[in-house]
Amino acid sequence: MEKQEVTLLKGNEAIAHAAIRCGADAFFGYPITPQTEIIEALSLLKPWETTGMVVLQAESEVASINMVYGAAGAGKRVFTTSSSPGVALMQEGISYMAGAEIPGVIVNVQRGGPGLGTIQPSQSDYFQATRGGGNGDYNVIVLAPSSVQEMADFMDLSFELAFKYRNPAMILSDGVIGQMMEKVVLPPYKPRRTEEQIIEECPWATMGRVGGRTPNILTSLELKSEVMEQRNLALQRKYQQIKENEVRYETQQMDDADYVIVAFGSAARIAEKGVELARKKGLRVGLFRPITLWPFPEKQIAELAKGKKGVLVVEINAGQMVQDVRLAINGQLPVEHFGRLGGIVPDPEEIVTALETKLVK
Repeated sequence: MEKQEVTLLKGNEAIAHAAIRCGADAFFGYPITPQTEIIEALSLLKPWETTGMVVLQAESEVASINMVYGAAGAGKRVFTTSSSPGVALMQEGISYMAGAEIPGVIVNVQRGGPGLGTIQPSQSDYFQATRGGGNGDYNVIVLAPSSVQEMADFMDLSFELAFKYRNPAMILSDGVIGQMMEKVVLPPYKPRRTEEQIIEECPWATMGRVGGRTPNILTSLELKSEVMEQRNLALQRKYQQIKENEVRYETQQMDDADYVIVAFGSAARIAEKGVELARKKGLRVGLFRPITLWPFPEKQIAELAKGKKGVLVVEINAGQMVQDVRLAINGQLPVEHFGRLGGIVPDPEEIVTALETKLVK
C-alpha cells in the first residue's frame, strides 16, 4: 500500500500543492488578501523546475482570467485564484469561457464586501458564484470546501468536472478556510498530459495547425439570433445534465432531527459544533451541508426536510443561500436565517440562540 503523505498546511497552501500534483499546466493570478499565500506557495515550490507548470503573476485579475481563457482553450489544465473584488473583475472572462464552453478553474477565497470591504472572512459571494456573475444565461460549477483537506481534494475534482462538461468550475472558499492550518493528505503526483494526449482528449481545443488539422475556433460570439438561441438551448441541456449527475452534499445526525441547520463552508464547521451544543440542551438538531452550491441539492433538502419542525440557514452574509433553501422547501415548514456581516464569524453559541429564538421559541 502506498504511504500517504501527511503535512500541515494552510488551506491556501493546500491549493498550491494540490494543483501541482494533479497535473496543472499553468497558473495565472494576481495578489489579493486573503488568498495571496496561493501565489506565494507556488513561487516557493517552483513547479516550472519539476513538472514544467507555468506560474505567472499577471498585471490584473482581468488579465489573469483572459490568460486562463486562452490557455484553457488550447486544452490545458489552468487555473486562477483571487478574492471577492478580484473575482468580480473576472466575471466578463468567466462568462466568455462559459459561452465558448472552455474548461478552467477559479478559486475564490472570499472576504467581506461590498466593494473593497474588509480583508476578513465572508460568504457574501454566494450569488456571484451560483447565479453566474457575468452576463447571459450560464452557470459555473461551484464546490464549497469546509476543510483544508477538501481544499486539496477539490482541485483535481474541479478540473475533472470542468473538462467533463467543458465548463468553468469554481472552488468557493473563504478567509477562514484559506488561512486556517490543518493536517492534509496530499494527492499523488499525476503526470501532465502530452500534446498528443491533449489532442486526443480535447478534440474541441484550438492548438494551431497540428498534423494538417484545421484549428478550431472557440468563441462566445454569434450574430445570428436563431443560431445563438440554439447554442443557449444546448447549454441549458448541459446544465440539466450537470444537475442530474453532480449534486454533492453531506448530512450529520439527521435521522432523529426535529430541526435542520443548513450551512456551507466554514459556517458548516461552526454549525457542526452548534448542533452538538443544541443536542446537549435537549434539542434534536441535524446538519445539512451542501458541497456543490451549483448544482444546488434542492431535491435532497426538500426530501430530508419532510417531517421536520423548521430549518435554520447559517451563512456569513446577509442571507443568500437561504433563498435557494426556501425555494427547495417550498413552504413545507418555516425557514429562518442567521448570519454575521462585515467579516465577523459567528460562534456556535450564537447559532443555538438563533435556533431557539427563531424556531423553537
